[in-house]
Amino acid sequence: MTSTLIQNVRLLCPASGTDKIADVRLDAGRISHIGSAPAADETINAQGHWLMPGVIDLAARLREPGATAKATIASEAKAAFAAGIATLVMPPDTKPVADTPAVVDRIHAKAAQAGGAAVRVLGALTVGLQGEALGELSALKAAGVVGVTNGLRPLANLLLARRALEYAHGLGLTVHVVAVDAALANGGCAHEGAMATKLGLSPIPVAAEVAAIRQWISLVEDTGAAVHFGRLSSARGAELIESAQARKLPVTADVAAHQLFLTDAALEGFNALAHVLPPLRSADDRDALRGALAKGVIGSICSDHQPHEPDAKVNPFPLTEPGISGLETLLPLGLRLVEAGVLSPLQCAARLSTGPAAVLNLSPPRISVGESVSLVLVDPSVSWTLTASTLQSRGQNTPFAGQWFTGRAVRTFIREQVLPPPHRIV
Repeated sequence: MTSTLIQNVRLLCPASGTDKIADVRLDAGRISHIGSAPAADETINAQGHWLMPGVIDLAARLREPGATAKATIASEAKAAFAAGIATLVMPPDTKPVADTPAVVDRIHAKAAQAGGAAVRVLGALTVGLQGEALGELSALKAAGVVGVTNGLRPLANLLLARRALEYAHGLGLTVHVVAVDAALANGGCAHEGAMATKLGLSPIPVAAEVAAIRQWISLVEDTGAAVHFGRLSSARGAELIESAQARKLPVTADVAAHQLFLTDAALEGFNALAHVLPPLRSADDRDALRGALAKGVIGSICSDHQPHEPDAKVNPFPLTEPGISGLETLLPLGLRLVEAGVLSPLQCAARLSTGPAAVLNLSPPRISVGESVSLVLVDPSVSWTLTASTLQSRGQNTPFAGQWFTGRAVRTFIREQVLPPPHRIV
């Protein structure tokens, strides 16, 4: 058994509202002391650093099974852990699709073997994600899925959507929705605005998100089912979520970290690294998403991690594969929101841990004596430049390459694992 004493650290625990300077001792991954503590096998002088719950990422594609040329569960779980992420949630759009207990079991087994961040799975809402027949939700729940979704794939009709909500509600499962009306999106690849017009790219109007959100909220009103709206991209979408929450509907939302900083201006020059779905939208949308995040209307920030091999981004823009490698910028971008005054340190910790935990119906991570909880030690003041070639993820497709950051994870603790990244405290 090993023990670690973290001295003079700023302790941030959103679950209890704690924000104070303290000493924290860990014994084999369990918190044994807060405050006065005996000597330990290892002592870290963490003055000026933060200790907060490990990040829970609600949307991370690990590419296995099915696309191991892009990444693997092992490569991405280890990269996530080094970046302060304790838990990754995988969408079901693997190959084969995670629509049976056998596939879910396979993913869990691979993750257990890999180590690093824990991996949880969203089950497929429909068979093969084809949107035609409901999946085996009861069997998927028994296999340990933390929710169900059809991802970016459309459902055949609203009747199927209503039946899906009724089925999931009866099982106590949250339905995760990426709100896109497929007909309105019409195969587009960029926000409907001046940049799409300038570049001649097929547009995706804000209405595609708004119309879908309205339909799902109407079904929530009828069924009482819990729906989590993932990857919001628009001001009008955030307004609808706020209205639904004001009426006490069981609705939550997240936003991808890149949507809080980038706009469709990043597409200039047909920059395929900024090709994402939902698309980057206007500065007004970005600012409204920040406001909704600060108010807690959007309760979680995710990475929407999608690692790609280089060739996936080397085609005419509409033919490139959408997605950003986001694991290693999730926490740093959260810290950038603190630096910008959008969030307080405690709010940042909440949006990255307790908010996502609530979506998954998990107990809120609590930093208290006796708890076995994942933790991340953060240096909020270290300055560094992101270089794509040094990313630990197999995917180097990031539009943030070359940017200057302030703050990052320096040590991650989970159960009995301790994985110090190369920039650990010495």
